[in-house]
Amino acid sequence: MSTPQLERPAVIPQVTRMFVDGDWRAADSGAETRASSPASGEDLGAVAEGDREDAQRAIDAAERAFDGWARATAFERAAALHRIADVCARRRDELALALTLDQGKPLHAESYDEVDELIAMWRGAAEDGVRLEGSIPPSASPGKRVLLMRRPLGPVAVVTPWNWPYTMPAEIVAPALAAGNTVVWTPASSTAVCSGVLASCVAEADLPSGVFNFVLGPGSVVGDELVSNPGTVAVGFIGSTATGRRIAERAAGKSLLLEMGGNGPLVVLEGADLEAAADAAVSACFLCAGQSCTAGERLLVQESVRDQFVSLLGSRVSAGVRLGDPLDEATTMGPLNNEGVAEKMDEHVSDALERGARVVSGGEREAGHPTELYWQATVLDGVPPEAHAATEETFGPIAPIVSVSSLDHAIELTNASPYGLLAAVFTGDVMDGLRFADGVRTGLVNINETTNYWENHLPFGGRAGTDSGTGRIGGRHAFDRLTELQTIVIGG
Repeated sequence: MSTPQLERPAVIPQVTRMFVDGDWRAADSGAETRASSPASGEDLGAVAEGDREDAQRAIDAAERAFDGWARATAFERAAALHRIADVCARRRDELALALTLDQGKPLHAESYDEVDELIAMWRGAAEDGVRLEGSIPPSASPGKRVLLMRRPLGPVAVVTPWNWPYTMPAEIVAPALAAGNTVVWTPASSTAVCSGVLASCVAEADLPSGVFNFVLGPGSVVGDELVSNPGTVAVGFIGSTATGRRIAERAAGKSLLLEMGGNGPLVVLEGADLEAAADAAVSACFLCAGQSCTAGERLLVQESVRDQFVSLLGSRVSAGVRLGDPLDEATTMGPLNNEGVAEKMDEHVSDALERGARVVSGGEREAGHPTELYWQATVLDGVPPEAHAATEETFGPIAPIVSVSSLDHAIELTNASPYGLLAAVFTGDVMDGLRFADGVRTGLVNINETTNYWENHLPFGGRAGTDSGTGRIGGRHAFDRLTELQTIVIGG
């Protein structure tokens, strides 16, 4: 699809409201906050600030709507999801612009891509829903027949972050609706405006009242009510490990689909195609300004090729990463979304330098922009394995390079992390790549590919026993946590 140049609007003159039981509404209390753009500092309008009563009203609506939606045929539900996709496709420019202004992604380099993936996710879930099958296992009793049927669970609470404010909700909301569940979704407050545009696309598709509900407000209030209230029977969450742990405690006994943090390394071994590895590292570390659970949070590079790799990566960052106005077609990286993320970048870079790392490129916030959220694409060499940038999820545009002596050393450092979401390895020997995959405890391993590579019909999630969540998003695999088996025995 084409991506026409859009003129910068001075503001978005709107009020972002909640959508509950088929109606747009303000918070019962009348409370509002103001949204501002991380890119320009411009005011993006008022945002309704809901509370527990607003969340409860949405849950009640989802409970009332559940029986009717569950009884609809899979084909009727699929048609509704295709209508949502059609609306998103028609409003593609509006969705992309709202995403850029509210989240900070470059319009042409990233925002249109996220909208297009969003559309594909609605359509994919629609088709997965009509292929949701049971089975007929044998019975020990002659003449009896056993049916195993997949059934929807009920109202699902969905809590999502600000870094991918379109596709991450769709990863859970779309299969939940396709399976026959009703949904109450609350997005991150810092991307409430673009989330409201997405919610309006769903509303325009004319689902039955109460099937889809959208509630705004602080996560500690609205999100907590949604996940802990007995009216919701399942919780889908994407976000930080700390928040995911609190949600798991508050939602005890419910079906949980939790996709949490990552510190996945990109490993570069001797014999690898270093040019390809450097290209992959640029994508891994600077897509979405590094604000992704799939980011290459650390680069584990074998000492024998480290100098050459560092040189290649530094050249590519200097030549290919352009930090600037996200509405400019030439921009490849925009600002960080919020001050908390920028402060973490400040801290992690400072800590690494104090421990002996050196700056290859970047290294600080860039002045001369409308806000202070523009952080340079940063490459650090000689980062000690114990540095914060190598052990924690920085969530910013940073490429911390840590030396390793061997494949086994890379496996050891990968598994030393409490996270287990993903890892990538570049090698000239595919058997070493498979040995790496066998040895690391991550849910996804990419061989000779960037950490950010994922196809949305494939299973994605953390390994058991790590801080990266439970269950799998991705295509039909999300249905495992969003449906349950009913056993039917027919006597004969």
